[in-house]
Amino acid sequence: MKLITRLFRDALHLFYPHTCCGCGSDLLPANNLLCLSCLHELPHTHFARLPGNPAEKLFTGRVALEAAFSELYFSKGGLVQQLVHQLKYKGHTAIGHFLGELMGQSLLGAERLMPIDYLVPLPLFADKEYRRGYNQSGILCAGMHSKTLIPVSTGNLIRKRATETQTRKHRTARWTNVAGSFYVNEPSLFENRHLLLVDDVVTTGATLDACGQVLLAIPGVRLSIATLAIA
Repeated sequence: MKLITRLFRDALHLFYPHTCCGCGSDLLPANNLLCLSCLHELPHTHFARLPGNPAEKLFTGRVALEAAFSELYFSKGGLVQQLVHQLKYKGHTAIGHFLGELMGQSLLGAERLMPIDYLVPLPLFADKEYRRGYNQSGILCAGMHSKTLIPVSTGNLIRKRATETQTRKHRTARWTNVAGSFYVNEPSLFENRHLLLVDDVVTTGATLDACGQVLLAIPGVRLSIATLAIA
């Protein structure tokens, strides 16, 4: 019976190979998304416990935050870029959920960030989310919720217009591109709450800044920011 089970498992692996999302290796346990080597190579920042970290300094003088952190360092051509690409463009939501779990674990270990009333994913424009089938920031929030049990607020913060990709824009153009892009449907739901705004990768912070200003205009809102990675 054990032989039959093993043969069936080997045949299944042949036609539906289970490979590492990072390096493509098939040397990983059945339920893992990353091999042990890639797990070891994840470039954690440990910013969650560090006041005045680079993610917080990025917003200094721009938006009044309680705190900010990024879970991983992003480098061009690196492991984190590969994982973000799989999440955003290959429909691999499972890796996004896993990475969100890592963010949630860091959040639980950072008393300075707690308590949080709502996890708020940075919204996509409705048409873009429909075409993609999901919001990658929402997937990260789902993973964070699974670890922290903090409720996720979706549908209240709205992206009201499509914007061009920020990837190849310089700092000033990024600001212009996202200005006036967000609004809150029911501000009363966020009044006097501590919100954690969540996104995948922060570079100049222009999009998060524009979104944060809208949230901070609501009476009593306290705002923190968490991103999967910082470039």
